[in-house]
Amino acid sequence: MSGTSSKTHADHRTRLTVLVALAANLVIAVAKAVGGLFAGSPALLSEAAHSVADSLNEVFLLAALRRSRRPADRRHPFGYGKERFFWSLLAAVGIFVMGGCFSFFQGVEAFRTGADEKLSGYVAGLIVLGVAFLAEGASLVRALHQVHQQGGTAQLRDPALRTVVAEDGTAVLGVTLAAIGMALHMVTGNVAWEAAASLAIGVLLVFVAYRLGREARDQLIGEAADPETAARIRELLAEQAEIDSVEAVFTMKMGLDTVLVAARVDLVPGMDSEQVEEAAVRIKRAMARAIPEAGEIFLDVTDRPAREARQSPAATGERGGA
Repeated sequence: MSGTSSKTHADHRTRLTVLVALAANLVIAVAKAVGGLFAGSPALLSEAAHSVADSLNEVFLLAALRRSRRPADRRHPFGYGKERFFWSLLAAVGIFVMGGCFSFFQGVEAFRTGADEKLSGYVAGLIVLGVAFLAEGASLVRALHQVHQQGGTAQLRDPALRTVVAEDGTAVLGVTLAAIGMALHMVTGNVAWEAAASLAIGVLLVFVAYRLGREARDQLIGEAADPETAARIRELLAEQAEIDSVEAVFTMKMGLDTVLVAARVDLVPGMDSEQVEEAAVRIKRAMARAIPEAGEIFLDVTDRPAREARQSPAATGERGGA
């Protein structure tokens, strides 16, 4: 019960972090779009597209938080934990398409057609970027505070929280690049600085989208549990009196904090079927208590001598066997 309460509390904190990021991005997106149109600034319009993409992604992440905690049913007997990874993948695609590609487009267009800004446009654009920097920075501080509460970046397993941190960090860096590009354009009168800033923002967004998408892909196709958890599982099995040897241990993440465990073990000789059944039940219960994230546990009892006999050359017909 305490484990369920802890998971719910963690989800509540993550949901609040995502909502803070969503509110900041919606306000900033409108401000950047208005300021970019008023100033005719390609860098500012690129940042507006970035904020729109981030806002849509936060909606994806809220859906992930809600849908991933649904209980298992007949159609999905292992639950819906991987929804978290699916929506995170969509968020990465959103960053790439809406943010990165539009930023490249703005940069190329600025190089091709140029831009003519007035002093009032520069001032308005820089003010908007300053406000955006403060808002994005506040959202990033909130996300990093939650990361610290969860044990630091090494323990950052929640793809929703990881995406928010990546988005906010990228947004702060993107705003800085846009401000530098606009300031250099204002000083030199050369639009190439803003165009270069827009292209740099595009490169940054594509890189972040690639990293987030790769992580979500690995989790969706069946990523193994972390090495520490796998080692604990193998060690626990090896300590059981009924197990003679642990032949293989397979793990797969089924959600944020749920792991499927399948182990192939060789039991000590002389056990009858009833003893085997009792031992299997006891071992599963011991593992569930020691490793709470082990949500589904399967033990494949293997008779090693019999298995080796089946795989011998005589049994398989190799090298002249029967």
